[in-house]
Amino acid sequence: MAGKFRQSSHYLQWILDKQDLLKEHQKDLKFLSVEELKNYRYFFTNVIQALGEHLKLRQVIATATVYFKRFYVRYSLRSMDPVLMALTYVLLASKVEEFGVVSNTKLISAATSVLKTRFSYAFPKEFPYKMNHILECEFCLLELMDCCLIVYHLYRPLLPYMQDMGQEDQKDARQWFAKLSVDMEKILEIIRQWKNFDERKEMATILSKILKPKTPPNSEGEQGPNGSQNSSYSQS
Repeated sequence: MAGKFRQSSHYLQWILDKQDLLKEHQKDLKFLSVEELKNYRYFFTNVIQALGEHLKLRQVIATATVYFKRFYVRYSLRSMDPVLMALTYVLLASKVEEFGVVSNTKLISAATSVLKTRFSYAFPKEFPYKMNHILECEFCLLELMDCCLIVYHLYRPLLPYMQDMGQEDQKDARQWFAKLSVDMEKILEIIRQWKNFDERKEMATILSKILKPKTPPNSEGEQGPNGSQNSSYSQS
């Protein structure tokens, strides 16, 4: 583990600017607009958060979300089922963050429950995967990230920032952000994008543009990122 952020694999290998990201997402941008791609990422961030909350995991959610972004920077959205990968991110992140290994039964049960109660409008069918599929995907994820598993989150610096902000009850947030040299327009842009995204209305259209997983998952499929057979997609 790197003792300092700027010496870490997080900083040296995984900090990408907007142009880098657009270049990496060229395959996805052939069938999704930039806005749809952003909303797709928002949606699956919510899926990962819902899984983490159901399993009562905290920092694991943030780490799993970073793994999600890293995976789909390197591979197209059509390369692997993001629902299957969401469980993989959570499982691997729980190990890295030392929350202990989540039991197989608990993990599959969480996926089944969350998809049915929170996201049935997007995934009306039962969760079709088994633990062996998740473990195979975990190997793919480790290989893709070159075992760069340590993620530097904002929690540690955020705490003193919030304490500093709370020293004056009436302190103007804009003034506080100005002292930190933060571009308020960028913050407001993120908030506007998040608030304007209605996943129940928009995700049906977005998901219809993406190949859907075959069922059952043990059916013969396309090759995954590491060349092995995986639970692949077929056209609806």
